[in-house]
Amino acid sequence: MRAVIQRVDGAQVEVDGEVIGAVEGEGLVALVGVTHDDGPEQVATIARKICELRLLTGERSVLDAGAQVLVISQFTLYADVRKGRRPSWNGAAPAAVAEPLVDQVVEAVRQRGVSVATGRFGAHMRVGLTGDGPVTILVEA
Repeated sequence: MRAVIQRVDGAQVEVDGEVIGAVEGEGLVALVGVTHDDGPEQVATIARKICELRLLTGERSVLDAGAQVLVISQFTLYADVRKGRRPSWNGAAPAAVAEPLVDQVVEAVRQRGVSVATGRFGAHMRVGLTGDGPVTILVEA
């Protein structure tokens, strides 16, 4: 499992012109990708990192700051571009495997008391954010 975590000062995700998830003010956007052999251990690691990494102003975590998180599934994090000009998506888990694991990440973050907004799995989404810093971290579990 991979997550690209960005510190933001506001973010939103739209599907068909409708805002379906947003972070107001300081928070994080977490793009989460799932590969074939991911499971509960990877879910726990990614959720813990989202909650506890001290990425916000003053070296605070979202738990410390009471900040919001926007989690968006992102199968393209497993693109393989080493050969040719067309990415291979073979490293990404199929939707039947990936969707429940992304949902488990969201639930694990919520269980820690963090307000979580989400995108819509499998939808064409428009993501807008104001990067803060910029701070962008790649987490692999």
